[in-house]
Amino acid sequence: MKVAFLTTDNRDQLKDYTAANPCFGPAPEALLEGFALLPDVEVHVVSCARQKMTSPEKVAPNIFFHCLHVPKIGWMRTLFQGCVRAVRTKLKEIQPDIVHGQGTEGHNALAAICSCFPNVVTIHGNMADLARQFQEPVGSYNWLAGKLETFALKRTCGVLCNSAFTEQLVKPRARRTWRVPNALRGIFFAAPPTTGLAGRCTLVSIGVIAVRKRQLELLDVANELRRQGFDFEFKFAGEACATNAYVSAFLERIKPLEREGIARYIGPRPGSELVQLFDQSAGMVHFSPAESFGLAVAEGLARDLKLFTARVGGVPDIAASVPGAELFDMGDWPGLTSAIARWIRSGFPRACGAGKVMRARYEPEHIALQHIEIYREVLGRAGPASGDRRAMR
Repeated sequence: MKVAFLTTDNRDQLKDYTAANPCFGPAPEALLEGFALLPDVEVHVVSCARQKMTSPEKVAPNIFFHCLHVPKIGWMRTLFQGCVRAVRTKLKEIQPDIVHGQGTEGHNALAAICSCFPNVVTIHGNMADLARQFQEPVGSYNWLAGKLETFALKRTCGVLCNSAFTEQLVKPRARRTWRVPNALRGIFFAAPPTTGLAGRCTLVSIGVIAVRKRQLELLDVANELRRQGFDFEFKFAGEACATNAYVSAFLERIKPLEREGIARYIGPRPGSELVQLFDQSAGMVHFSPAESFGLAVAEGLARDLKLFTARVGGVPDIAASVPGAELFDMGDWPGLTSAIARWIRSGFPRACGAGKVMRARYEPEHIALQHIEIYREVLGRAGPASGDRRAMR
């Protein structure tokens, strides 16, 4: 089977055009790890970039990589028409059996439905729901992304949903859905270190610093725990755009807590450093009001972190029947604070056994095989969809 895999090369998003190797989001990267273990599958990863870059021909023996240069005019300002056309041209050359668009945040879903090949789309972030929930202004990027998402979902052969929450949002707009969770990268299943934790309680919060991740509110929780006399440290890891008002407020408010050793912002961390950070910590706090899946939650549990999280989106799917996972209503800050206090008082134990559950559910090869079964199902239905593909030309 030959699969075209449309995803974002994060070198373009990070404007790191001199890097020699592509980098992908955690979920697509984990799925590609799984495909790399299936030698009968030939995968062609296709990404677009605003500048020309040097890239490898392959990222694995059975995974080819194609980086397409698309000038700035071909992106959102023209509803991604440059990206769609560049991808369609490349796909005519590749001649895949099926096209898989990864995410509706950018051009990937649109390029998939306009490819003239059987296609499916994976939802990573529910853009229409996020635009509604955070009241994105008309004409803004996220507002437009939400409209384009609905346009694409109505026209693809089917949508892969990473949680029950996502499937509920998508079903009214798609002709077919499948519930398939995101895979976790293999590094999160590596053997844990033999050395124990340091004596002090450390909690981590992972995610881009943003209003929808609520790190400012977590600083209030840290302040209250400090007032009650607990000894601990919060570590915040993630991208931070200092020009954003919420980020600026977070960076300013955390300064006195950093001087006291109560909280610390440590910036973004690649996967290998995240594993090390998790293994040096005892717990994770993740209190976002919107999560299509909650990948950081699953990654933390894979390293046996005690979890404190909001009961939103796909997080309940991940935390179901997992040792050490405590869920709270989205606005229950007193309940969250009290639970963390009890846990610290009890010696802040880790969630032994959580990692085994995560491996059973989200191991890359297992998730990749689920994708192959879906592709086969779509290809068996390819005849009825052919009329729609002609309409897309």
